[in-house]
Amino acid sequence: MNKNDQKYKPVKIPGQISFFEEKENQLKQFLQNVTPVSFEDEVFAEIEIDGGTNNNRAFSRPQPQVVNPIVDENRKIFNEMRQIARDTQLPSNFNSHFYNKQTRISNSKVFYKQAVFMKDYEDDYNGYVEFSNYFPYYQQMSYAQLRTYFTWRTDVRKGNVTNVSLSYAFVYIYELIHNIGVADSQEGLDKLMFFWRAFKRFDSSIDKYMVKWIKDYHIYYDLPKPFKEFVCENNLQAHYAKVFMYETDMNDNFDLFCNVSKYDIRKSIFFTNDTKGQLSDCFCMVIHKLRVVFNRAGIIFDDLIFYPTNKMSVWTPFKDALFYSAINRPDKKVVFSDKEIYICSQNFWSFSSTLAMNSGRQLIGYIMKQTESELRKVTKFKHKLSADIHLVDKELIKKLESVGLSLEYIIHEAVNEYYKESTKIVVSVDETSLHKIRLEADDTQEKLIVPDIEPMMYFESSTAETSPAISQTVFTDAPIAMQDNWTSFFHILGETEVNALKLILQGDTNLKHFADANGVMLEVLADSINEKAIDTIGDNILELDDSLTIYEEYINKIKEMV
Repeated sequence: MNKNDQKYKPVKIPGQISFFEEKENQLKQFLQNVTPVSFEDEVFAEIEIDGGTNNNRAFSRPQPQVVNPIVDENRKIFNEMRQIARDTQLPSNFNSHFYNKQTRISNSKVFYKQAVFMKDYEDDYNGYVEFSNYFPYYQQMSYAQLRTYFTWRTDVRKGNVTNVSLSYAFVYIYELIHNIGVADSQEGLDKLMFFWRAFKRFDSSIDKYMVKWIKDYHIYYDLPKPFKEFVCENNLQAHYAKVFMYETDMNDNFDLFCNVSKYDIRKSIFFTNDTKGQLSDCFCMVIHKLRVVFNRAGIIFDDLIFYPTNKMSVWTPFKDALFYSAINRPDKKVVFSDKEIYICSQNFWSFSSTLAMNSGRQLIGYIMKQTESELRKVTKFKHKLSADIHLVDKELIKKLESVGLSLEYIIHEAVNEYYKESTKIVVSVDETSLHKIRLEADDTQEKLIVPDIEPMMYFESSTAETSPAISQTVFTDAPIAMQDNWTSFFHILGETEVNALKLILQGDTNLKHFADANGVMLEVLADSINEKAIDTIGDNILELDDSLTIYEEYINKIKEMV
């Protein structure tokens, strides 16, 4: 036998016990300490289990019971509403960013369909959850936010407008501009105005949107009253300067010019309850005289303030809102003035309008300030005021001088004429007392007789007369005769905006440093350029995603322009 094949038996190590031996000893010790229990005197019951025997281990089982879960009807309705969004086919190039045009169009369609579905829904939720989003709509809301909104909307429809997150308010406005929850367009307009007046007490930032959308509502829908009549009835003239700018009624023009002017006379210490009527009447007379004098020189005064646009541009109803044109509108033409016309043809909208030039705003500012300065002098107001003529466009000043016109002189004469007329004492004589008056002493008669004042013909001076040749030259060379809407777009851009477009064309799409250096947010800069593009050419030219780019179809036009 080989030594390597020798087998050994295990030997227990003294003093060590196995795990199982240890547990066995612990169990024995426990049982020794347990007191036995006798059941001789105890009453107990024996239970027999039916349905099987212990041999095959088959036991009876309880029968299944139908459980009726608590159904949340609100959640059920919300789920059906959300399904509308899932069923809506999105374009293949869909971009979820809110500032993308295609995204807003798709979201508008979803919102309209969901709004129609939820138009009669009411709620009485006791909780409240805040909500904040750009271009808000139902699909972005949680369950609690939906219940918060519809409970609030239920109260608003009953006439109880309370403070709420601004995004909720916009959703309600979006409903109204779609005529959701109203019988007709007139009721929709009434509810828009009611909500605007009520909610602006909590957040006046809705003003700038409501001013635009109320006007769009009159253009898009058929209403019984003309827009001008509606504006006057609701005292909204100050918000719609261009609509009334060409009216002949001078009483309206003062507030409207204040909104165009670079200088707002209404913030002056000279403007009080006692003087505002005087200032308004005097300014309107100055404007009237300027129109007359400029017209004689072949210059159209209004063309110095606004750019005329000769071509129709694309118009988008309810811009800056989620709006979906679900119903084809009949062909129509909406005329606000001879300078502002909107046309719908085959459900396609276009418009022709005017834009206030920066130089025009400066001109009105100077006229307004110089008028106040002259009026302070003639009324001997304790504080003097001076207006800087150098703020007016230099080319305009040269053009006026070439035909012998002086803004300072015209305003000075007009203010003095107004003041003399407004302070003139008129004495009327009773015919029955005429004989008695003749018998009065000569000195008394002299005090009573007021000599006739010859009207000042300062506008007929030789300096205002021009030859037909000069007049024709002034009219032909006027820089405001725009050839197309792109030229209008270029002239209303600021220097920073033009430089930004130049940088983009040079390949610099990351303009954040440029925007920061000019003290403006990049998003605000892009929005400003796009808004001016919409007003002139009818479309955005910039896309802001990860970088700022010019739409390909407009690159050549921008290159020619800048």
